[in-house]
Amino acid sequence: MKIDDMNGSTVIRRATDYMPGKGWRRLLIGRPLSTADAPHQTIGKFLGLAVFSSDAMSSVAYAPQEILIILSAAGVTAFHLSVPIALGICALLAILIFSYEQTIHAYPNGGGSFIVARDNIGAVPAQIAAAALLTDYILTVAVSISSGVAQLTSAFPILEHYKVIIAIFFVLLIMMVNLRGVKESGMTFAIPTYFFLVMMYLNIIVGFIRMIGGTLGMVDAPPMDLIVSETALQPITMFLILKAFASGTTAVTGVEAISDGITAFKEPRSKNAGTTLIIMALILGSMMFSITYLGNHVGVMPSEEETLISQLARTVLDGRGILYMGTIAATTIILVMAANTAFADFPRLSAIAAADGYLPRQLTYRGSRLVYSRGIVALSAMAILLIIVFNASVTRLIPLYAVGVFMSFTISQSGMARRWWKSGKLKPGEEVKEKGSTLQHDRAWVTKMIINGFGAVVTFIVMIIFALTKFIDGAWIVVILIPSLVIVFSAIHRHYSNLASDLSLDEYQPPARIAHQKVLLLVSSVHKGTLNALRYAKTLSNDITAVHVSIDPVETQKTREKWESWGEGYRLVVIESPYRLFIEPLLEYIEEIDHNRKANEIISIVVPQFIPRHGITNVLHAHTADTLRKVLLSRNEIVIMEVPYQVD
Repeated sequence: MKIDDMNGSTVIRRATDYMPGKGWRRLLIGRPLSTADAPHQTIGKFLGLAVFSSDAMSSVAYAPQEILIILSAAGVTAFHLSVPIALGICALLAILIFSYEQTIHAYPNGGGSFIVARDNIGAVPAQIAAAALLTDYILTVAVSISSGVAQLTSAFPILEHYKVIIAIFFVLLIMMVNLRGVKESGMTFAIPTYFFLVMMYLNIIVGFIRMIGGTLGMVDAPPMDLIVSETALQPITMFLILKAFASGTTAVTGVEAISDGITAFKEPRSKNAGTTLIIMALILGSMMFSITYLGNHVGVMPSEEETLISQLARTVLDGRGILYMGTIAATTIILVMAANTAFADFPRLSAIAAADGYLPRQLTYRGSRLVYSRGIVALSAMAILLIIVFNASVTRLIPLYAVGVFMSFTISQSGMARRWWKSGKLKPGEEVKEKGSTLQHDRAWVTKMIINGFGAVVTFIVMIIFALTKFIDGAWIVVILIPSLVIVFSAIHRHYSNLASDLSLDEYQPPARIAHQKVLLLVSSVHKGTLNALRYAKTLSNDITAVHVSIDPVETQKTREKWESWGEGYRLVVIESPYRLFIEPLLEYIEEIDHNRKANEIISIVVPQFIPRHGITNVLHAHTADTLRKVLLSRNEIVIMEVPYQVD
């Protein structure tokens, strides 16, 4: 124990020797970490790639297939368009990386679109960005887990009927790993992430070598249950191409994750986060194009029975040998782990939004392992609900997926463009302190503004394309959900603002001192607990009135007789209750006392409370104080106090 003398101040700092004990929580998530351990929980580029990039990298397992599903409306002859569409997606990725690299260095404390919008555009765009991203993170978990289970059922079709249960198990597993802390989850996921990269590049390299050598054939026995987006063949139209492009853009939905989680990186945070972002982009772009190109070359087919990756791997690797099984295992694991990106960012973003008063403040509290535990659990619950509702189907979940994230992309890039415009208005050396960062004059502000402005235009166009082409397929849900969340955010913020105003000490005039205290002692019968409560009541005031509600005349007579002997001369008011009600007659009496209350007088209600040694026996006793508290808490100048009396 340590106490610091504050040099005569009325504030005394006291250190505690208490250490959290062992229990089931410690067994599941590890020993509690002190606040001083926070700097040691940060991660470098190696672990950062595993924690924040698994969502983006894993998307190569389903994004090319989603492109083919849309193109199937024009028949298999349209599948060759998947390659130029993949190139377009890679170009979009480059634009986003260019833009977010600037965001990382401008906002080293993280927060992504929400912080950028709040500081540069306004509160409403910030709320829209938060709603869009939080929705996207929930969908990320549902989509990636469902896609991972699809890979598993491709190799083991017997598991098809259990895919929802398997998906829920994976969500709970990742939740438990993340509750153990950022650093520990990063170390847990690092090996599978790099194993996935090794297996993907093995397939890509072998595939291109065999293609150049002329030994790469077509998919043997392609699946027959082709997913066709339309019942009748359509011509190849610009609308169809744009719809396929929109489906493929799910490959870039994890790009913002690093800018949201900069604070998880070691110093220099911005440099490490920026480098990780560029590495992720190079990996994602090369895999997206290569897998799409090779898949088109060998004639893969979109199927619920067998995924594109499975078809490509068994064609490139000549069957279902050990390398094929390794590829399927790696893909399944990375898809499940892709949910970890959302688990890393959803709690951080919700904590930032909660700190600004847009979500419940409880989301800002860190758990025993220095992670935002409540946010992690909330994300798990909502993702499980989606998996159950949509039966763990990737195709049914995908249309909900990218509208929100491209909306946040657009808001973020627009905010950054305005930031550079504001920077250009400052003089060299001049600084402006904003809530999320420090704004300085930047000599390259015009170039940066053009880059972010162009990114905003491109992502806005993609968002509109996605919303229009996927609207009837399910995107309408997100289009309605995001404004609904913004309304909820505004209501929560209004509540906190009103509360802060009511509690503010600005222009506060202390009320007159309480001149008198009227004590009401509730008496059900006279016993040791009653006398113990009377003993306490006498320390408050000499104006004590015992109150008994008469339900049983025999018990009331016993109470009157005992009070005459043990009541120490204090008055006892007996309220007759002919309908055997307790609370209502009592409240009527309290209302009368309150109505006749004098100025600067307070009413204190003292309630004797049994505290059984065994908690389970609590159900055998009436909790009068709890009931009174619920109905009287809204009344001024009424205080309810429980006086516990421990019994066996």
